[in-house]
Amino acid sequence: MSNYYLDFEKPVKELDDQIVSLSSLAEPSKEDLLSISKLKEERKVLIQTIYSGLSRWQRIQLARHPNRPFSLDYINYFSHDFIELHGDRHYMDDHAVVAGLGHMDEYKIAWIGQQKGRNTKDNLYRNFGMMRPEGYRKAMRVMKLAEKFNLPVVTFLDTIGAYPGIGAEERGQGEAIARNLLEMASLKVPIISVVIGEGASGGALGIGVCDKMLMMENTWYSVISPEGCASILFRDAKRAEDAAEALKPMPTDLEKMGICERIIEEPNGGAHRDFESSADSLKKALIEEINSLIKIEPSEFLDNRINKYDALGFFKENS
Repeated sequence: MSNYYLDFEKPVKELDDQIVSLSSLAEPSKEDLLSISKLKEERKVLIQTIYSGLSRWQRIQLARHPNRPFSLDYINYFSHDFIELHGDRHYMDDHAVVAGLGHMDEYKIAWIGQQKGRNTKDNLYRNFGMMRPEGYRKAMRVMKLAEKFNLPVVTFLDTIGAYPGIGAEERGQGEAIARNLLEMASLKVPIISVVIGEGASGGALGIGVCDKMLMMENTWYSVISPEGCASILFRDAKRAEDAAEALKPMPTDLEKMGICERIIEEPNGGAHRDFESSADSLKKALIEEINSLIKIEPSEFLDNRINKYDALGFFKENS
């Protein structure tokens, strides 16, 4: 059971507390065991009811849940021989992004993922998942290795944006992201990007140019966060819920727009409530997409990506 609850999860917390209280009895009676069974069934129904009717803003809150699986959780689950590679060979190592090589079943994969922390100490180490210029350069270094050895690239997007600090700007934050967009567009190996939490702005796009975009069910992907959008449009960050409805950043919204090609279902209550089930569903989807993409000739990837992203900007005026 989760030890952190969002506001709309409070009814679930009340049942969880009752279950824990009864389960902790040294010698529970038959009545206690029957009560636990009934409470668990009630909890299952309640979770189904709550999570089947969430608003966009509530799903964004779920995407930010501190117990959600992060990039390293998925990478270590998929690839038991994962070897992390460090540094951009220019300035330093950026701990906000994890990059390296490892197998997933019979496939050799170049893994790249934005990594948040579980607590304050880890978040400071990981810079809250906000990449600096050297992070984007490290990611590109690993992508170039993948191209050299003909390995598929899988990237995990989970960030509130690129780091906006003065030092990052002085070291070329905008250039580093732009360089990645350019290089990824013409990379001669398959690229699959998966939104596993938050996918915000150029911070996510800097490792998000791809052949296939997958999204976990309770995630979001947008040019700006709802709070940032509300601050600009409404001059009030408290209207983030209104901004979320206007942005339409959810997987179902983006699938209709042609941005997301595939949505990975999560267990009721989110991926953090049953990590293995979520990871197994994602692994199955990744293998299916890789099987399809490795059949494409290397010379065709650039044209395919141009066609993919050109279609996203298509607008037809009503006659």
